Amino acid sequence: MERPRRVAVTSPQTRLAHARGRARGRWRVARLDPADAERAEHLLRRQRRQAVAALMLTGLVVVGLPVLLWARPGLDAVHLLGVPASWVVIGALPYPAMAAVGLWQLLRAERIERGR
Repeated sequence: MERPRRVAVTSPQTRLAHARGRARGRWRVARLDPADAERAEHLLRRQRRQAVAALMLTGLVVVGLPVLLWARPGLDAVHLLGVPASWVVIGALPYPAMAAVGLWQLLRAERIERGR
C-alpha cells in the first residue's frame, strides 16, 4: 500500500515573507524628501502631545476612582440592584471611560493627520 505524499500548504503572504527574507542585497530604509519629513515630524509631535493627554486622562480615571472611594466611604452603603455602588464604580465605570478616551484619542489623531 502506497502512502499519500505530504504537501506543505502556506498562504501567499507567507511565501512572500520568506522570499523577502532570502532576497539578496542590502535593505535600506526609504528616505522622505525634506518637506515630507518636516510634515511627518510635525504630525508626530502633535500626535504625541495628544497621546500624552489621553494617557493622563486614563491615569486620572484609574487612579481617581480608588481615591474617590477612599474619600467617600458612604458609597458602600448605597446599593444599585443589590450590589454596592462602590463595586459598580470599580467594576463597570472604568471600562467605558477608557474606551471613550481611546476613541477620542483615535479621532483626534486622525483629524491631526487630515490637517484640521
